Amino acid sequence: MKTYSLEEMTNKHIGKVGTPKRDAFENELRLDVLGQTIKSIRKERNLTQEELGELIGVKRAQISKIENSLTDARFDTILKVFKALNAKINFNVEILNQKLVIR
Repeated sequence: MKTYSLEEMTNKHIGKVGTPKRDAFENELRLDVLGQTIKSIRKERNLTQEELGELIGVKRAQISKIENSLTDARFDTILKVFKALNAKINFNVEILNQKLVIR
């Protein structure tokens, strides 16, 4: 029986890197990871969604949507969330095959 790598399976079922379907999949995956990270840190800090929302000036429902990847939250809202959680963040931006790191 032949074994397949995750990359091979993703290419076969989602599409190759650079295709619209693959780009959409990877974007959704990044949003999911971001939401799960926020949820994990929030719980480590013993904060409820409501308490975190109060810290940044949004309702509990907005925090829930961010954590569950149900919304494309504004960039400044995400920054406020991480600041309220006292978490350091780094962003990598790739422009025309050149990598720019923002810290």
